[in-house]
Amino acid sequence: MSATLYRLLADLTLYVHVAFVAFVVFGLILILIGGPLGWSWVRNPRFRLCHLVAIGIVVIQAWIGVICPLTILEMSLRDRAGDATYAGSFIAHWFDRLLFYQAPQWVFTLCYTLFGAAVLASWIWVRPRPLGVGPVEGAPAGSVEKPE
Repeated sequence: MSATLYRLLADLTLYVHVAFVAFVVFGLILILIGGPLGWSWVRNPRFRLCHLVAIGIVVIQAWIGVICPLTILEMSLRDRAGDATYAGSFIAHWFDRLLFYQAPQWVFTLCYTLFGAAVLASWIWVRPRPLGVGPVEGAPAGSVEKPE
């Protein structure tokens, strides 16, 4: 493959990584805002389970000292493209600057753990609906209908 294709795949990997981070961060923010406002989708059990699993993976990786597979893949692709650093596209450079910070590893582990705890706490503050139960139209926030 050409260096251009490797660079393109590395950029795509970075975009997926940024989307994953956005899902985790903005997912919690929207859950905490949407619960009191009665947004029924924030109580969707499949969404909530995916969100919990996503941050759970991050927390477990941090605790056992594993580097994110998306980071490993992106760096491998950039290396194959001949990029020693984020010398690739402009967008890749700025996404990288938004996503990665310089700090001791324990700081990241602590932040991921606290964020994971907040996601767990959101299951108490904004309880998801049980699986198979849909929202009730026009009912107060958190109301559910009985499955048929």
